[in-house]
Amino acid sequence: MSWHNASEPVCTERRGAVTLVIEPRERDLGGFSVRRVLPAAECRAVGPFVFFDEMGPTRFAPGAGIDVRPHPHIGLSTVTFLFEGEIVHRDNLGVVQAIRPGEVNLMTAGSGVVHSERTDPAQRARGPRLHGIQSWMALPDGREETPPAFEHHPASSLPAAEIAGARVRVILGEAFGLRSPVTTHTRTLYAEVQLAAGSELELPRETELAAYPIEGAAAIGDCVLDPHTLAVVAGPARLRASGASRVMLIGGDPVGPRHLWWNFVASSRDRIERAKRDWAGGAFAQVPGETEFIPLPQ
Repeated sequence: MSWHNASEPVCTERRGAVTLVIEPRERDLGGFSVRRVLPAAECRAVGPFVFFDEMGPTRFAPGAGIDVRPHPHIGLSTVTFLFEGEIVHRDNLGVVQAIRPGEVNLMTAGSGVVHSERTDPAQRARGPRLHGIQSWMALPDGREETPPAFEHHPASSLPAAEIAGARVRVILGEAFGLRSPVTTHTRTLYAEVQLAAGSELELPRETELAAYPIEGAAAIGDCVLDPHTLAVVAGPARLRASGASRVMLIGGDPVGPRHLWWNFVASSRDRIERAKRDWAGGAFAQVPGETEFIPLPQ
């Protein structure tokens, strides 16, 4: 999606295994809100993750829904994961794919792709609900210009297990003895952890790691995790829940410094300038059946 107009999050230092807590900035995007925690002033990325938004939860009025017009990306992979609702993805590769709760849509932009995301008319008529995560991962050196691609994975394909009172589902990468089938271009971890009250889970040791509570009462060490904040973790740590909780984990190996402008991610400013010229000049192929156009931000 294209959420460039949300404000930058605020960072707060903490002690112990949690080295930084990023408070989100919330923005109303016309009927629903997003909470952004990446990028932030003191933390531009966690592993390959350079962008992390929570959408909703919200309930649209009948007849309303999401209408993200066709827009371009380069140099990244987008990951969409929903808890509620449905979004229909269309791109200039000819893909049309709805995503529903527990499923994964992964779009690798690479050298360049254009897509839109909308609410299906049948869902729109009923007044749909929406709650989910939209994240971007920067592609590593040598992979930034990979050909664009799209893949959809049903919920049943994502590995899950019960571990010490926690239900773990690995969305991307490998952790807790589980490996996701979703394509990654560098070492990556993205997991959903649902904890019962009183349970504890030893967190995987990644080069970089962060926890994002969706709901509930969880903590890492002496640091209580407020919902909708991103806690950056260093060293061995345990996640514990005093009440039923849902926490997202992200991390992996960093890909190096990246420039972000609008929907473009690149290791060089020149590549972003070329993408801007290409979009303004109509060099990107259109999404079949879509005629709307988002101009470059001023």
